[in-house]
This record gives sequence, structure tokens and C-alpha cells, in this order.
Amino acid sequence: MIANLRGLSFSVSMKITVELDDTTLDELLTATGERKKGPAVAQAVEEFLKRKKAREFGRLLMEGAFDYPAPDAADEKQQGY
Repeated sequence: MIANLRGLSFSVSMKITVELDDTTLDELLTATGERKKGPAVAQAVEEFLKRKKAREFGRLLMEGAFDYPAPDAADEKQQGY
């Protein structure tokens, strides 16, 4: 959590207990490249949240929640994409 007090930002962390079986923990450590459990779990949670936000943004974009038109293929070709 990031707190803001009179223009000063600082991060607040919290320790929690999580039960993971050995296989899942080993896979997590391998996937993240971390050697310690805490940083591996933190990295996995951050990645999960990023992906969730990206899916939500994509859903909103597809539903037309934004008031600007999406570029079509011709616009992209003109701009060199």
C-alpha cells in the first residue's frame, strides 16, 4: 500500500501467512527466478494484478467505454504501425 501524507509518499508492507504445497512453491520460485519465498510471492501477486488490470482495460475498450474511436487498419498504415 502506498500512503500519502502532506505530499510525502511512502510504501507500507504487510507480512502474511500463505500455505502453498512444495510443488507449487518450487514452480513459483523457478518461474519468478527468485531464491526466497517472500519476493517470489510478491512478484507473482504483482504480475497477477497487472494482468487483471490489463484484461479489465481490454474489456472496457471492447465495450466502447472510451469516447474516442479506435484506429482502423488504414489509420495505422498511414501512421506506420
